[in-house]
Amino acid sequence: MNLLDKYLLKQFIKNFLTVNVAFASIYLLVDFIEKFDNFSRAGKSFGLALEYFILNIPFIVDQLGPVLILLSGVISLGILNHTNELTALKAGGLPLRVIIRPFLVGGIILTLLMTAAAQWLLPTTVTRTNNIWYEQVKGKLPLGIYRSGRYYYKGSEGFYSFEWPDPKRYLFTNFSYSRWNEDYTVNALLAAKFAKWDSDDQEWILNHAQLQKQRKNGEYIVRNNEYWQLPLPESPEDFLIPENETAELSLTGLFRDIGNKETASLKRQAWSDFLGRISYIFLGIPLLLLGLPILLISYKRWGRDLSVAIPTSCGLAFFAWGSWGTMQSLAIAGYLPPIAAAVSIHIIFSTIGIILLRREDM
Repeated sequence: MNLLDKYLLKQFIKNFLTVNVAFASIYLLVDFIEKFDNFSRAGKSFGLALEYFILNIPFIVDQLGPVLILLSGVISLGILNHTNELTALKAGGLPLRVIIRPFLVGGIILTLLMTAAAQWLLPTTVTRTNNIWYEQVKGKLPLGIYRSGRYYYKGSEGFYSFEWPDPKRYLFTNFSYSRWNEDYTVNALLAAKFAKWDSDDQEWILNHAQLQKQRKNGEYIVRNNEYWQLPLPESPEDFLIPENETAELSLTGLFRDIGNKETASLKRQAWSDFLGRISYIFLGIPLLLLGLPILLISYKRWGRDLSVAIPTSCGLAFFAWGSWGTMQSLAIAGYLPPIAAAVSIHIIFSTIGIILLRREDM
């Protein structure tokens, strides 16, 4: 690496750290204002609150990573342009692709570091912050476990077991609820192919249901119903599923979790989670490839660089987030293969960016 590459790479890393501190500080300030009262009401110490906010920093950087890489490259190239260093380098015979190469190298290095953090650091910090927020502050304890594609929960009077294809909807499959007597034998077992929660009537709606109930003489009676609406001691709100649950898993953990899924829909969702996680981490590279020529184009047309390029870059980042989220939703719903949802945005943005960079290099 020559002296120029070292200089440009140093500028890129410095701008990344500056933007990172600025955005993370704003995020933490808003988060502190929203959540510190919860720590106070729960009677928790300032030290615990401080631990929560500090351990939340890796997650913040992970979420903002692609836009931080984009802005670091745009600001670095914009400063070169503003100080006429870019013009001097071009006048010296250096093509644009050579000038921006250290920025791309820096983006790749930061992306690899974020990948390593997703594998080894985030699972620990997210697990700890979820424990502090949900269990110690909110006072909600997980009632059960997740194994081999099924959820198992212990309620106040019985045990629940079901598959939950979409945690955002209260629709369950292969649902069962059992009650046990003092002799540890089942005295009632309710099973249904589908179960849905009716928030208006505060009752469960079961389809293709069967009830097995033990009589005093030890025999069981069996009742079958196509449709059953009845109350149970717990509602879906009592089934704690922590936010950012997939972030508690490492990349290899997400991959291993695919093999634990038994149904095609659950496997598709697991593949989408795994590929989408990797896709998001690497989103900064195509954003950088597209953001750099946008900066140069804005300077040529309007005589401005950073004043136009930074807002445009932020808009580009939000558009990429929205497009990426839409692709992931389509993949989970089965309208798009997970691999296509993971790489489509990268291919489109990278292709457009390379074409624009070549035009600016002419």
